[in-house]
Amino acid sequence: MAVTIEPQGPPGPDEPPTPLIQRLAWFVGIAFAAALATAMVAYALKALLPAH
Repeated sequence: MAVTIEPQGPPGPDEPPTPLIQRLAWFVGIAFAAALATAMVAYALKALLPAH
């Protein structure tokens, strides 16, 4: 049995917004992941440079 992911649209005008702490947690998590990915790419590129 395959698991199907159904798309979910934006909340309607009658629905309450997501709690602020949850939105901030997502923002911090995504920002941390982006910084970590950038650092990993930077160190990988630095490792490719020839040593003097």
